Amino acid sequence: MGAGKSTVGMLAARALGLPFVDLDERIASEAGVTVVEIFSVEGEAGFRRREGAAVAAVAGTAAVVACGGGAVLAEENVARLRESGLVVLLDAPAPELEERVAGGTGRPLLSRGEGGLGSILAGRAAAYAAAAHHRVETAGRRPEEVTEEVVKLWRRDR
Repeated sequence: MGAGKSTVGMLAARALGLPFVDLDERIASEAGVTVVEIFSVEGEAGFRRREGAAVAAVAGTAAVVACGGGAVLAEENVARLRESGLVVLLDAPAPELEERVAGGTGRPLLSRGEGGLGSILAGRAAAYAAAAHHRVETAGRRPEEVTEEVVKLWRRDR
């Protein structure tokens, strides 16, 4: 949350001439309700099932995909993503990410009061590291700078 997945994803897709898919937006669109509503009605487990189906649907397509931070919690998602393309972790220290998402809505895991973003990140750190082919630091950087690095990685690893 707050790392810049959607912004950098859109910019990278434009630079590469590829479509952009925001996985959370796709899930919400297919469900006909917001992610917050999915969490409210189906819980996290219901959302994760939908997320797995969305990952399966986009894996292997020629697109830049912004996955929600929990997508890497399922091994099958990680396998599909790593096999079908380049996985880049956009990262920044928790305090900066918290500042970026402060006051925002639509982040059900933060609204549940489970220790905040730092706690969520700490719990997922190993999964993020294992899923990513590359890690790109976003702290203190403009989205255009981050995009340039991501595009270079994509072109190099193609």
